[in-house]
Amino acid sequence: MVSFRAIEKERREEIIDPERPVIDAHHHLWDYPGRRYLVPEFAQDLATGHNVVGTVHVEAVAMYDVDAPRHLQPVGETEFARGAAAMSASGTFGAARMCRAIIAFVDLSDLDHVDEAIEAHRNAAGGRLRGIRVGGTWDEDESIRRGLWRAPRNLYLDATFRRGFARLAANALSFDAWLYHPQLDDLADLARAFEDTPIILDHVGGPLCQGRHRDRWDEETAQWRASIRRLGELPNVHVKLGGLGMWTAGFGFEDLPDAPSSETVAAAVAPYFEHCIEAFGPRRAMFESNFPADKPAYGYDVIWNAMKRVAKSYSADEQHELFFGTANRVYRLGY
Repeated sequence: MVSFRAIEKERREEIIDPERPVIDAHHHLWDYPGRRYLVPEFAQDLATGHNVVGTVHVEAVAMYDVDAPRHLQPVGETEFARGAAAMSASGTFGAARMCRAIIAFVDLSDLDHVDEAIEAHRNAAGGRLRGIRVGGTWDEDESIRRGLWRAPRNLYLDATFRRGFARLAANALSFDAWLYHPQLDDLADLARAFEDTPIILDHVGGPLCQGRHRDRWDEETAQWRASIRRLGELPNVHVKLGGLGMWTAGFGFEDLPDAPSSETVAAAVAPYFEHCIEAFGPRRAMFESNFPADKPAYGYDVIWNAMKRVAKSYSADEQHELFFGTANRVYRLGY
């Protein structure tokens, strides 16, 4: 088994503010070829010293049930996440409670099966289902369109998709949106059309600094900033602060000869995080690790230290919201 680059062996940091309660608002568990990240691996990261009390598991096209009908195959991932939650609840893997909430995948464009799929996820989740994620990541540059989920163009504007999306409010479910920054205005249009559905924008809106976007990033940063401000005006939209360790963001942490320090990471991500916090306010913003997707870039202890460095300029109450309160409230974790 080829593992992720063992950054935690290359750099260890003293934990900043170790007593602060933290909810990791976004992570995955998977076992792709050469990329294993299951309960034991996550437990090792959680044990690095931050006071993570609970986590939100988000779908990642993992552990599908290939023997089920196509529209029910993703329920296998929810069953798997519930099993991980049960393992964590034993206390064997530390004090943090993994997968306290589960965000599942349902093909909302498959109108004949949306309600059946939602109900199957609800039954499989054992009371932990809180929302649905359907990625809208599309770009005309094929070098960017990686991953197992291949979104069609303008998915969030599609009338059929929106008919399925309308079923979320009826089922008391939120929506996690994963898209790239050129599509942020599509999400704003969706949010205005469904004011009663809580929407959580993943990974600060997916800023792209690869492929055709790299040479014009100054211009596109202005586009990202303006779109984030418009989304921040919509009270049903929240934002997750993280995900900038992915290669699409263009920082290249994974290519450095040495693992980056939290000071280095904080300096890089602060302009994105601070702009989102300004646009949404601390009560609609929450920190996330996005592990293991971000794991090739930096260690778990380093990214949470970096986020604490960014947050130090905010008040104690605002920091509590960013690290704990917003995620607890939006995902109804019950703390």
